[in-house]
Amino acid sequence: MYIVVAPQSLKGSLDAPEVGEAIAAGIRRVWPDADIRVVPVADGGEGTVRALVAATGGTLHHARVTGPLGEPVDAEYGMLGGNRAGTAVIEMSAASGLPLVPLERRDPRVTTTRGTGELMRAALDAGGQRLLIGIGGSATNDGGAGMAQALGARLLDDQGNALPAGGAALAHLARIDTSGLDPRLKDAAVQVASDVTNPLCGPEGASAVYGLQKGATPEMVAELDAALAHYGELLKRDLGADVANVPGAGAAGGLGAGLLAFAHAQLVPGAQLVLETLDFAHILDGAALVFTAEGQLDSQTAYGKAVGAVATAARKAGARVVALAGSVTADDAALQTLGIDAALSIVSGPMTLEESMEHTSQLLADTAARATRLVALGMGMSK
Repeated sequence: MYIVVAPQSLKGSLDAPEVGEAIAAGIRRVWPDADIRVVPVADGGEGTVRALVAATGGTLHHARVTGPLGEPVDAEYGMLGGNRAGTAVIEMSAASGLPLVPLERRDPRVTTTRGTGELMRAALDAGGQRLLIGIGGSATNDGGAGMAQALGARLLDDQGNALPAGGAALAHLARIDTSGLDPRLKDAAVQVASDVTNPLCGPEGASAVYGLQKGATPEMVAELDAALAHYGELLKRDLGADVANVPGAGAAGGLGAGLLAFAHAQLVPGAQLVLETLDFAHILDGAALVFTAEGQLDSQTAYGKAVGAVATAARKAGARVVALAGSVTADDAALQTLGIDAALSIVSGPMTLEESMEHTSQLLADTAARATRLVALGMGMSK
C-alpha cells in the first residue's frame, strides 16, 4: 500500500519533517512493508523553509542580515533540490519578525524590512531564479521600504537624502529612484505566500488591523496609516505601480505592496503555493491513504492551513485522509467538508501541555499506529 504522510509542524514541539517521521514510524508498526512517502508541508508561515527543503532534498543557508531594529541577526533561507533547483525559499520573519523585537522595544514606526531584502539578495547570489517568500509574523510597518533599499532602490526626501528606517519616515518620502535596483529582479519570479487580503491603508489596512500587535498606540496607527497612504501614491507616481488597494498589499505591514511594486511579485495563498511547488498532485498519484497533522484541528483549518489543503487535494485524488492533532475541536461536518475521513487527538490521557509537548514524537507514533490498526480493521471488515 502506498501511503503519503504530509504533516505541518507542531509549533513548539517538532518541525514538519520530524512529525512526518514519527507518524511513519507508527504506521510501520502495523504495516512494516508499506510504501510510505513523507512530504513535510507548510502554509507559508513558520516552518515553510525547512518543510520545503526537507521535501525536495534541498539545502539550508545562513546569512547575517539587518534585524528589524537595525541590529544584525542570523537568518536562515533554503535552496530547493531535485527538479526545483534554482528555487529559493525565504521566511521574512527570520529577518524582520516580531519575535526578534523585545516587547519593551516594539515600535512599528522604526522597525525595518531591510533584512528581508538582504535575504532576497543572498538568495539571488546563491543562484535563486525563483523566490518563494512567506511574509507572516512581521514586526514592521514600512511598506517594504527597507527591503527595497537593501536591493538598491533609493527612497529620498525633498532634500535628496535617503530616508531613515521605519514606517514613520515614509511621510517624508519625496521621490523613489529605482535606477540602482538589483537587475536580477527583472528576471526572477517572485511569489509571495500570504493569506492576508488587507489593502495597504485605510480601516482594513496594515496599520489599523495589525499595528497594535506590533506595539503601536492608536496615535501611532493614524501616523503610520497616513505615511503608507503617501507611500502608495508615490509608488504609483514614480513606479507606475498602483498597488495600494490590491488584496494582500497590506500583508506584513505593507511588505506585500513593496514586493508587488519593486519585485513584480505574485501574491498566492500560502498552502496552495507550497503544494504547487511540491507538485503534490503528482505525489498523491496512486496513494490509498494520506496522513496529515497540525497542532490544532479547528474551524480555521479550512482557511489557508496546509492540513486543509492536503485533505482537499487527497480527496480529489481519491485517497482516504487521517488527520492527527494535539487537539480536535472541529465538528464532523467541517472535517468531512474538508475531506478528512478521521481525526484523532494524539493526547492519550490526562496530561499537561508541557507533558504532551515533551512526548510529542511518541504520542504521534502511538496514535498513528492506532489509526492504522483501525484502517486495517475496516479493510478486513469490508472484505
